[in-house]
Amino acid sequence: MGLMTFLRNRAGFILVGAIGFAIVAFLVGDAINVGKPFWAASQKVVGTVDGEEINIDEFGTKVDQNLQQFKQQYGGSANPQMTAMAVDNAWNGELATILLAKEYKRLGLDISSEELFDLYQGKKPSPLIVQYFGNPQTGEVNRAAVIGSLKQQATNPQLKQQWDMLQAEIEKQALQQKYSNLIKNSVYVTSLEASDEYTNRNKLANFDYISLDYASIPDASVKPSDSDYSDYYNDNKKKFDNPSETRSFEYVSFSVSPTAADSAAVKSQIAKLATDFKASKSDSLFSAINSDVKVPYAYITKGKLDPKIDSTVFALPAGSFYGPVFTGNSYKLIKVIDTRMSPDSVRASHILLDPTKMGGVDKAEKFADSLKTLVQKGADFAALAKMYSIDGSKDKGGELGSFTRGQMVPEFENAAFNGQAGDLKVIHSQFGVHLIKIEKQMGSSKVAKLAYIEKNLVPSSKTKDQAYKKASSFLNSVKGDNFAAEAKKAGYTLAVADRITGSQGYAPGLDNPRQLIRDAFGASKGDVLTEVYQMDNAFVVAHLTDIKPKGVLPLESVKKDIEPMVINAVKAKMLTEKMSQAGGSLAQAAQKLGKTVTPVQNIVFSNPIVPGAAQENKLIGTVFGSSVGKLSKPVNGERAVYLFTVNGFTNPAPIGNTYKLKESMLQTVSQKALGAAFQALQDKSDIKDNRVKFY
Repeated sequence: MGLMTFLRNRAGFILVGAIGFAIVAFLVGDAINVGKPFWAASQKVVGTVDGEEINIDEFGTKVDQNLQQFKQQYGGSANPQMTAMAVDNAWNGELATILLAKEYKRLGLDISSEELFDLYQGKKPSPLIVQYFGNPQTGEVNRAAVIGSLKQQATNPQLKQQWDMLQAEIEKQALQQKYSNLIKNSVYVTSLEASDEYTNRNKLANFDYISLDYASIPDASVKPSDSDYSDYYNDNKKKFDNPSETRSFEYVSFSVSPTAADSAAVKSQIAKLATDFKASKSDSLFSAINSDVKVPYAYITKGKLDPKIDSTVFALPAGSFYGPVFTGNSYKLIKVIDTRMSPDSVRASHILLDPTKMGGVDKAEKFADSLKTLVQKGADFAALAKMYSIDGSKDKGGELGSFTRGQMVPEFENAAFNGQAGDLKVIHSQFGVHLIKIEKQMGSSKVAKLAYIEKNLVPSSKTKDQAYKKASSFLNSVKGDNFAAEAKKAGYTLAVADRITGSQGYAPGLDNPRQLIRDAFGASKGDVLTEVYQMDNAFVVAHLTDIKPKGVLPLESVKKDIEPMVINAVKAKMLTEKMSQAGGSLAQAAQKLGKTVTPVQNIVFSNPIVPGAAQENKLIGTVFGSSVGKLSKPVNGERAVYLFTVNGFTNPAPIGNTYKLKESMLQTVSQKALGAAFQALQDKSDIKDNRVKFY
């Protein structure tokens, strides 16, 4: 009864609450989306540009594409630095796409249908059309192939999708070129500017000077005032514009290097392994199973092994055993299986067949044999390659050019290097069945077939556990206000990573810091990060010491950084006053100050280096604005206060070709203008960068 009375009395409030909830549910219904929290969408946003979102799904694909390109370019597997480069490349690409698209629209830039036709089939085709439909030797575009491919897309959905992507990229490149030309044509170099540039690079100045070094006054004796800091800060405000938010942290690293016990254990293991390796009947299998570094069981040339053992191994005859020997950070064991003389490089052609489309490897090999017979009877190998090969080289008659050992898969390499010029060979590799024609073999040198085992000296589990326990114990004992004191008390070395950006893939002294950096950007100033971070050779505990936001940093944020410069500015005032009191000529001032007059010859304005001193822009600029024979006022330089007298100037011969110099200057100015224009677009846009949450 009580419950019913309560419901009757509260019905109005409950009804209002229910209606309110229904309205809210209606407003956020799309965001809630059947149980999903309304903030779920933001968890996929890598960043925004003027409100336009960059989604992680599409962005991640572009990062992967960049990463693959870097791996091909630099070799090896991905590392934190390479990944950071890939992320930055993808991010800058997204910024360019969004910002430039808006700028094109504002400027009314577009590509007409006539221009697009010309980019496909005209006299100046797009570089992408040249890439896909051009002759590699002549660069000529096969327009019939372009037209044929365009016609085929009507009945080939996959081809249409490829053409849609290609067309979008062609239009994008064409618009970029139009915009680039627009910017380049908006800048110019006057004859007066060219004349000034010529004079700055060729007019010579001779002068004498004396200097009072800032180092002559001990730093400890200088006490800058608040106004000294303010004056320096206000005079150099542009230097304190922070382009992106940064974080600084201090950390303690707990090494996981192998101990003496670890070394002894590995040495014992390698000794037993050497005995078993000598007795092994299956060298290739034994080495493949036991080696930490996989070396192909194939012939290699001299220079491929560790330099400390390379010459020794290549001097051994077949059947020799070498090792164990310790070089670098690993033990090596090597069996010399065979040695022989072999070509340094081979030029070959091939016809590649796909067994899956020919009913199996046997049938593909029989077909390759029939092609081989045709060639032996006089058929044109290049024509057969164009007709039957599935490899990209078919358009060049199957030509692969010249290659050295290690560039082809083992089956192909063995056939090419072990045969003779003119041989035709049928082999099967992971790519399919090949008919190989050995065109030519160049050079000759010794090669060796090795069974190779390398065992790295690594820390044991016990060593890793001990280092982790130390790191965990330290993490549990510290707080933000005692991090440095506790590290010093425990005898640990405190390291600093200063001004780290959110997308950075490296940090001083840390080989794999991405997770640490991500967590640092999610913490507050003074926090001790709650995790023990594992690097390649250490465990790390970190403390966030500073956060510098994007934009012009306040004085308090940079006060510690500018202290050395402010101290020098105070010293400059003291030394200027001392130098001003010397009076008289330069020689008299030198005598009163106990300094020697230093002569300087043939200085140019564009290279403001004082021999034996430093780069002194202010001093050299003042010299070129001074009169001959007149004692200067004291000049505050980078490392000292200077007093000088100009002895004379040597003017250059009249400029010979103003037009050529203007063209050279214009090229430099145009390149700077393009970068400046893109930077201006970024500065005027509202860009939110959330990459640190994902990478």
